[in-house]
Amino acid sequence: MAKINRQTKTMDGNNAVGHVSYAFTDVAAIYPITPSSVMADDVDKYAAAGRENLFGQQVKVTEMQSEAGAAGAVHGSLMAGALTTTFTASQGLLLMIPNIYKMAGEFLPGVIHVSARTLASHALSIFGDHQDIYACRQTGSAMLCSNNPQECMDLGAVAHLAAIEGKMPFIHFFDGFRTSHELQKINVWDYEDLRDITNWDAVEEFRSNALNPEHPSTRGTAQNDDIFFQAREASNTHYNKLAGVVKNCMDKVNGKLGTDYKPFNYYGAEDAENVIIAMGSGCETIEEVIDYLNANGKKVGLIKVRLYRPFVAQYLLDVMPKTVKKVSVLDRTKEPGSIGEPLYLDILAALKDSDFSQIPVYSGRYGLSSKDTTPADFIAVYKLSLIHISEPTRLLSISYAVFCLKKKKKKK
Repeated sequence: MAKINRQTKTMDGNNAVGHVSYAFTDVAAIYPITPSSVMADDVDKYAAAGRENLFGQQVKVTEMQSEAGAAGAVHGSLMAGALTTTFTASQGLLLMIPNIYKMAGEFLPGVIHVSARTLASHALSIFGDHQDIYACRQTGSAMLCSNNPQECMDLGAVAHLAAIEGKMPFIHFFDGFRTSHELQKINVWDYEDLRDITNWDAVEEFRSNALNPEHPSTRGTAQNDDIFFQAREASNTHYNKLAGVVKNCMDKVNGKLGTDYKPFNYYGAEDAENVIIAMGSGCETIEEVIDYLNANGKKVGLIKVRLYRPFVAQYLLDVMPKTVKKVSVLDRTKEPGSIGEPLYLDILAALKDSDFSQIPVYSGRYGLSSKDTTPADFIAVYKLSLIHISEPTRLLSISYAVFCLKKKKKKK
């Protein structure tokens, strides 16, 4: 497939998602919440201006009374055969969780674009981290991460394409404010190019399964212990195929754009001995650190998590350097009382019984409420894992890593 030439525009992450999501959306059920409101606002503006989506019509935009109402409207609209999208963050996403379970259980291809934001605990914060999206990891929805505005444009399309083809709801997320409001000159999709890579048979199949009095069907039943368990396990086949569907959609996008999107992408030295695993905007800074350290004789790398759910260990192992000696997993969240943060625990499980099962794995927490995480902080992570005691340690925070390095220097 020949690489296409795309128009360039100055956009932030929210603008990018608004543009690409409009193409695949029949209905947008919305409720504004910082920092996601711009996405819904853009979609509303496009509809008011008469822009047509891939289906030759304006998107029907409906503002509900809350995020819970928006999620209910998304669920009902999908049941009626309309491809439906919403946009949210933080507590707004948490209000959608009951309906996300239903959408996943009923294999409905809705897409929720999330500008990931802090959850209110001891205090409210409108800034970004991953507390909200991690609260949804058990719902059954697929989860796809973008690290910058260009990826919001490109992977936003992957979320919709894979939702349609894979018959599953998607949460496409990116860091609130850090990415949602980061202005960049990016390449913009032409809707005709999106039309070329859309699975129209899957679109037609979805519409034909809509609730219709002409061919009635039973939905939303109540089941007892005799069959519920079996029916729940029967969904495994869908999830076993879903990661392959996502990869196929990424390949379609790569064929159009000349990019190299994968469920996990590696950046750094081919013979890296020290690797960080992370997702979100922090990866952009880590790449700069890698360039600096490798230019000065180090052997370090980064694995960027793009497809967080379903989490397929083999895709991770495929990009892990064979030379790796130590791994540091960085989470942008805090789960009090847990034995480890979510991504860290996923990585431990993925490496078990693999060729990397004996590799020490360290854990770090960073950037809550968008707290600045500088190149020096990530350098400290690489250095600390190099000089660490033999037993892997769960770091309390990235700030703690910097503290340990300073303390070691003072002892010298």
